Amino acid sequence: MAVHAHPDDESSKGAGTYSAYASRGVEVMVVSCTGGEAGDILNGGLESIEHAKRDLSGLRRVEMAHAQEILGVQHRWLGYLDSGMAREDGSLAPGTFAAIPLEITARPLIRLVREFRPHVMITYDEQGGYPHPDHIRCHEVSLRAWRESGTESSPELGDPWRISKLYYDRTMNPERFESVFESLKRTSPGSHLVERMEEMLGWMRKRPVVTATTTQVDVSDFFDRRDSALRAHASQVAPDGFFLGLPEGLERGAYPFEDYELVDSRVDAPTPETDLFAGIDEAGA
Repeated sequence: MAVHAHPDDESSKGAGTYSAYASRGVEVMVVSCTGGEAGDILNGGLESIEHAKRDLSGLRRVEMAHAQEILGVQHRWLGYLDSGMAREDGSLAPGTFAAIPLEITARPLIRLVREFRPHVMITYDEQGGYPHPDHIRCHEVSLRAWRESGTESSPELGDPWRISKLYYDRTMNPERFESVFESLKRTSPGSHLVERMEEMLGWMRKRPVVTATTTQVDVSDFFDRRDSALRAHASQVAPDGFFLGLPEGLERGAYPFEDYELVDSRVDAPTPETDLFAGIDEAGA
């Protein structure tokens, strides 16, 4: 189970992993906590621009359904409204995901965990990957579900289920960007992406990100599927953006992994590892 804040997060963070496991017959569920209603239209050439202007929420549901089909995963909405970024005074719109008390927002995820019964949960760290209120609340509800889904609390939410392993997504890490950047400079020195990546890395170097990667999943055969899922979120992804603009095959040679940090485990799972399910079969989970 991978828990994300908005539709399209699943395609930019971890899509290769989800596709890889789904292709092996593993049941994979992506959870979108919100509908992405507060998002902007980031693709100026969007074919369905009028739909987006009239009903962005509805369009994003259509886009998510398309991405889900491409990735071959199950998908559920938690049903909360996108909080958007905090106002200047730090407040959030009432009734949005991050504005509702945690003890309420976590309940649908606990119910879903007890229904789907995942062995592995992937979510964001305490910074949310980046400090958007919904990403931070996504972390908080995931941690609450990790702690409480296997207890006897809230029996109205279903029979207890203990998740075996908890991971933070570390796909957006400096090592990956550095490796891709060096390959891009060698293979496409005149590309506009070189300058764009240099700016991104400059920001990362000024504000170092501690990633603590423990687990690398080889997704070299699934970049095409990831990119197709990203394109499905057409309102949110510029065609010449970072991933979609890279030369074909560059990532496969530069950095063929998606990275994770094992932050808690209820089975014996020595790290480093290359499989999110390492230790689970042996434990009889």
